[in-house]
Amino acid sequence: MFSSLLIANRGEIACRIIRTARTMGIRTVAVYSDADAGALHVRQADEAVHIGASPARESYLVGAKIIAAAKATGAEAIHPGYGFLSENAEFAQAVIDAGLIWVGPKPASITAMGLKDAAKALMEAAGVPVTPGYLGANQDPAHLADEAAKIGYPVLIKAVAGGGGKGMRLVEAADLFADALQSCQREAASSFGNDHVLIEKYIQRPRHIEVQVFGDSHGNVVHLFERDCSLQRRHQKVIEEAPAPGMDEATREALCAAAVKAAKAVDYEGAGTIEFIADASEGLRADRIWFMEMNTRLQVEHPVTEEITGVDLVEWQLRVAAGEVLPKQQDELAINGWAMEARLYAEDPAKGFLPSTGRLDEYYISFRRARVDTGVAETSEVSPFYDPMIAKIIVHRPSRNAVIVALADVLEETLIYPVKSNAGFLWRCLNDVEFRGGDLDTGLIARKGDDLIPPNNPSQTAIDIAAASRVLDIEKHNEIFPEYLSRDLTGFRLNASSRVTVNYRLPDGEEATGTVDHVARKRQFEVLTRARSDGDLIVEAGQTYFLQSRFNADGLHSAHDGDILSPMPGKVIAVEVAAGQAVTKGQKLLTLEAMKMEHSLVAPFDGTVAELNAVAGAQVQVEALLARIEAAE
Repeated sequence: MFSSLLIANRGEIACRIIRTARTMGIRTVAVYSDADAGALHVRQADEAVHIGASPARESYLVGAKIIAAAKATGAEAIHPGYGFLSENAEFAQAVIDAGLIWVGPKPASITAMGLKDAAKALMEAAGVPVTPGYLGANQDPAHLADEAAKIGYPVLIKAVAGGGGKGMRLVEAADLFADALQSCQREAASSFGNDHVLIEKYIQRPRHIEVQVFGDSHGNVVHLFERDCSLQRRHQKVIEEAPAPGMDEATREALCAAAVKAAKAVDYEGAGTIEFIADASEGLRADRIWFMEMNTRLQVEHPVTEEITGVDLVEWQLRVAAGEVLPKQQDELAINGWAMEARLYAEDPAKGFLPSTGRLDEYYISFRRARVDTGVAETSEVSPFYDPMIAKIIVHRPSRNAVIVALADVLEETLIYPVKSNAGFLWRCLNDVEFRGGDLDTGLIARKGDDLIPPNNPSQTAIDIAAASRVLDIEKHNEIFPEYLSRDLTGFRLNASSRVTVNYRLPDGEEATGTVDHVARKRQFEVLTRARSDGDLIVEAGQTYFLQSRFNADGLHSAHDGDILSPMPGKVIAVEVAAGQAVTKGQKLLTLEAMKMEHSLVAPFDGTVAELNAVAGAQVQVEALLARIEAAE
């Protein structure tokens, strides 16, 4: 076993790898960009090397800098994590050529499975079932449109070099194909440097099921059973679980055998995932499950497999990279209980899930009740340069129902502020009737729509609880902060009447009163609250609300209802309207590229474009006024 390891990544996966390496007695080296100088993974590693400016293309995507850092620090091996250079065959070969150990599959295996069209052709030749579609080299738009028509709508356009939900578009009808193709190719070129696409038949009730496989250099390949990643939003996974609900043993055996066959077809070594799409219209059946793609790396959702098998997949990666035999053979692996992972992101569901950046003044997750894989801590900055994941929350229980209840309970007391998070959205997903019953597919979130979005304001009960918590806190600290009482609680004095009121301004600007009676003041509330100098935080059903208790001018100004502000720093890549043009509610105004994703900004109501400041190609800062819509009379 090697004694030192450089981690060519950042955030929670870098911290995750450091944790296992430390238990194995392996010295770790972190790399970091300007934006990550104070990041958690930098603080946790034994040594850290600066590799460039904040944009990933100037730091984490520059293989030469990473290899140079390994050489300079005496690291013997490089672990790429996931994303960035993890599936870059040229980088893997460069690591090997530099005399270092590559913690991953052979470069040839990465190449074989790196392009979706070539991978599907390879799998078809190996006897692995694949979805109907077009995999050809002819990328002429007219030819692609003809192929889509032959397949039959709806179809999926997918970047052949894509991943993580990027470079993928669902097209419902022929007249929508051209625009979707152009958008998909543009995003693919930006994210992967390759705008070639393939076309697949879109399955009406698809389930996304994947199998964890592992190979070593001695010819052994095993599977570690399946994961269900069907709960998705815009093709990005939201909640993953293992095993898959509704999977019988016969179907599991056939599915996992196909995954092992796929891995052997490319002489696979290390951790990999074979992704399948299942037509769930008649339940899970082996003859209605098809190969989609292979991810030649560790997956984001690998913890749920670790929880049900008791295997540390990162440890296996390191041992296999060092030339060891797989620690377990197939007959030694079994499923124990149920595990589920929720991806906690810095994003605002109320604003179309746009990423939210800034400092984490408040960051609380119950580490006692769940496994939390995170790359941030309280006071950390959520950067606009990278994926906005805050943490992965993982629970393991004997049954699926017990897992759902436990994970929902953890989310119910997760506090994130002032950065917005999707915790309330995740809580609602877990409590959805269809999801709880295991009746899920990749379209569930889209069908539910606004039902899964937390309300703008907390309930009156939550407001009263926040007020009661504040009163209890004031009474407790009366001798230390006597001036605090008259300043924040109008008319409040000790030993006064049993009824106290606290005036608040709610998140949407409305005013509300929290009422506290004598009994409520003496209760111990199970709801998570935090008192701040300018107001109170309260978590209700996973959603963090800030209730402002001081009506000073700061923070009370809001933009005109028709002002279209940039939600984050980014680049304007398309402007769809002109000044003076009439628009309707929901009409796309412009497209912003930020944090590796395209975001459409739409008209909030019917009206006219009274002001337009956006120009395609321009870089804009957060809250820049891009356009202003004047409401129709």
